[in-house]
Amino acid sequence: MTTVTRDDLSGYLRRLGVADPGAPSVEGLYALARAHVERVPFENLDIQLGRPPGIDPALSVRRIAAGRGGYCFHLNGAFAALLEGLGYEVTRHLGGMHADPRALDAGGDHLALTVRIGEQELFVDVGMGDGPYEPLPLRAGAYEQGFAYRLEPHAVTWDGGGSQGGGWSLLRDGVPTPRMNFRSAAAAMADFEPAHRFLSTAEDSPFRPSLVMLRRGADGIDRLHGRMLIRTAVDGTRTVRELTGADELFGAVTEVFGRALDDVTAEDRAALWDRVTRAHEAWLAARAAAAPAS
Repeated sequence: MTTVTRDDLSGYLRRLGVADPGAPSVEGLYALARAHVERVPFENLDIQLGRPPGIDPALSVRRIAAGRGGYCFHLNGAFAALLEGLGYEVTRHLGGMHADPRALDAGGDHLALTVRIGEQELFVDVGMGDGPYEPLPLRAGAYEQGFAYRLEPHAVTWDGGGSQGGGWSLLRDGVPTPRMNFRSAAAAMADFEPAHRFLSTAEDSPFRPSLVMLRRGADGIDRLHGRMLIRTAVDGTRTVRELTGADELFGAVTEVFGRALDDVTAEDRAALWDRVTRAHEAWLAARAAAAPAS
């Protein structure tokens, strides 16, 4: 792993708009997490362009400082490095994201974090895009942050369900993956490499079919799925807009999600627009085929 320098951390903090993070504190952790989910998007743009970035935390820190985003291994991996550089006590955990709200697996396709500050232990996740706006106390209970969340402790499974150990689940409503389980045991970044290779390169990876971006704010969640821009407000209001041109798409990428595009050439933009449009047309055709006959 590459070393994270003080200059790297300073650039990261500038991206977050945090001039002085102060000494480790619960209040400081909350402020850093809020700034992160508001300013750094969950996104798979580089995967769509066929150049998936690695998950070395120092490289992820530099990507974020340069205006990029990523998915959980990049976002939570970089945030853990930032917090450690600021003096926080951070633990990484193997997690698992699930569409099935009853699933108990924590196979490693998600990187979860906990942070200990004095006697307090907190669940921290800036790597979902549609997750909590602030850290949650690591104790069983329901939590309201505009959207409802619940933390539950229980045994989780791995190794194909053949092993069990202590763990936790984050439960959410109204999202594609309402359950995230994570093991209580500490993990290292190397433990996430197999899942990263699958998610970033496999043909059947959920990150391959279409461009996706997510951003969580205090007042709602913005989601870009292909050419559909969707906003879900904390009051339940949902607005959907189809982006009809490349300028609209790339405008949303920068203006709504804060993802810099200085690393994306004109050729990249043309290739990405073509890929997004083909996926969008296939989705429209599948939706039309599934619609009931009038």
